[in-house]
Amino acid sequence: MSDLRKILLAIFGICLISSSVHATDRIFPSIGRVATQEEIQSWDIDVRPDGLGAPAGSGSPEIGESVYIEKCAACHGEFGEGAGRYPVLVGGHDTLLETRPEKTIGSYWPYASTIFDYIKRAMPFGEAQSLTDDEVYSLTAYLLYMNQVLEWETTVSAENIGTIEMPNKTQFFMDPRPDAQPKGGAPCMTDCKSDIVILGRARVLDVTPETGRDEANIEGAKKPQN
Repeated sequence: MSDLRKILLAIFGICLISSSVHATDRIFPSIGRVATQEEIQSWDIDVRPDGLGAPAGSGSPEIGESVYIEKCAACHGEFGEGAGRYPVLVGGHDTLLETRPEKTIGSYWPYASTIFDYIKRAMPFGEAQSLTDDEVYSLTAYLLYMNQVLEWETTVSAENIGTIEMPNKTQFFMDPRPDAQPKGGAPCMTDCKSDIVILGRARVLDVTPETGRDEANIEGAKKPQN
């Protein structure tokens, strides 16, 4: 065994030992470790349509305009028209039935919270999550203003972001077609199938499970190849 392989095996063994200390109640206790509350909180940043999850803060179109010009206009254009091939953010009203609809915040998006959620987690491009919550609220307010959803004097905050009515909200609905409805009531989540029928096989790798052959395949895989 080479020295490099010995070192890698030693490191792997240490990782397994250290991870098992905090893994008493997990399905795979030898893999990874339990996330801390701080780590969970740093990822738990989604904002739902009703505003649940929105962080404390607020912002206005006036402040949002300054942030937009500095952080967003280079890609999305000074008026949200999109620069080059970057997405258009403003306009597109009454185009959704056309051959090439303009799906913007004002013409297509059903929830205002989606604006905040997306900007907070993914924008500006190349500098994701660099904005403060107040800056994100201000950008949200400014984009809603440019799409004629809000007035210039309106402030967007954690308290009202879930109540803002978007123009296209009512066009999002459950598919009413009969063949699109779930069959047999609620979907099965556990013990759904008593028997397994093999319909095809992997010809090259021979990885299809088969009773009586599993152990032999495993043992054969352990043998060194000449």
